[in-house]
Amino acid sequence: MFLFLSKVLDLFLAPLTWALLFLLAGALLRRRVRVARLLTALGLLMLYAFSTEPVSSALMRATEAGAVSTFRPDVTYDAVIVLGGGLDPVATERSGRPEYNAAPERLLRGFELLLEGRARRVLISGGSLDPRPQAVVEADVLSKQLQAWGIPSERIFTEGRSRNTRENAVGSERIIREQGWKTLLLVTSAAHMPRAAGCFAAVGLRPDTLPVDIRTSSTPLRRMSWLPRAGNLNQSTDALRELAGRVVYARRGWTVR
Repeated sequence: MFLFLSKVLDLFLAPLTWALLFLLAGALLRRRVRVARLLTALGLLMLYAFSTEPVSSALMRATEAGAVSTFRPDVTYDAVIVLGGGLDPVATERSGRPEYNAAPERLLRGFELLLEGRARRVLISGGSLDPRPQAVVEADVLSKQLQAWGIPSERIFTEGRSRNTRENAVGSERIIREQGWKTLLLVTSAAHMPRAAGCFAAVGLRPDTLPVDIRTSSTPLRRMSWLPRAGNLNQSTDALRELAGRVVYARRGWTVR
């Protein structure tokens, strides 16, 4: 039920949804000319604002503000925990090969840490929202990818049942406790790191953190473009969803500081 509600919430947190609802309301109330014009203007303004670089950058900056790296280069970690979210399961199922979305840095940084000897093992946590038995399980796909890149299978551990960040933490904690690992490094996207670290803290784990996939723009405001772009709209949507997710997780007691 929570997963279903979270998807509904995701839909209504999208600025595109808000804009379309305003435009639809304006069309339905077209006989009330002044109200219809106001609603239409609000819909277009919302669509425009969240599609601009200054607005999307400000939202992403606020989202990534709490992502702090505590990575210690002088430590060889027992395990690096790589959270799923970088795989495109639909495209992967269609092509039969790993297909990635905008966050492949999670896996790439984990691979680098293993290759450089900064971590002895990797724990990949990520399942599937698809209930079909043949559905793509992200942890399994990424494990095979690391093996194809030369990482021995005995250095790779997988947790393939989790469907959200809370379940990432719960499933990982079980494996970590069974293996007796002490020094841990958590790798995930910068926007996702505050919530992820809070979830791991809630199950009694406080790994060092290494945020990747940093999307905050370094362009000064005076040089940013006010022309609308679909990419900016996507970034605004991602930031709003993450910020809302933190509120929901905090209320459910799934994260602690």
